Amino acid sequence: MNDVTAAVCPTSLAFQMLGAAHEVEARLESALDRIGLSVAKFGVLTKLVEAGEPVALGCLAERSCCVRSNMTQLVDRLEADRLVERLNDPSDRRSVRAALTPAGRERHAEGVQIVEEAGRTIFASLNDDERATLRRVLSQLGRNP
Repeated sequence: MNDVTAAVCPTSLAFQMLGAAHEVEARLESALDRIGLSVAKFGVLTKLVEAGEPVALGCLAERSCCVRSNMTQLVDRLEADRLVERLNDPSDRRSVRAALTPAGRERHAEGVQIVEEAGRTIFASLNDDERATLRRVLSQLGRNP
């Protein structure tokens, strides 16, 4: 297989994309680590900010595309960091909701700045047209066939 054939081979593209995604994730993890967050923790804080109210852990797991046990562990760690607190659901005694604390809201705001800065660095080698093309391609790949 020559270089041109390898460049358009779907399997090769898939693994090249996975490698690039892992590199982006590693760089974001490293950047967020400066403020004691991981990509997963930042994602949960973002979901809570977007919701604007406490969210049931099951719903949070669903919105984050992870299993409930993982969400429970993430919320445990966020609670230990005093970034979220668990609240009883007044409408369902069996359910627990996660709520942002003021410290969680602050840490999320710091995280947003760090992620934006990291994103600018990660994609600095691409010009505006290339970034727009990448956005279109990723959006297209993300759609169901």
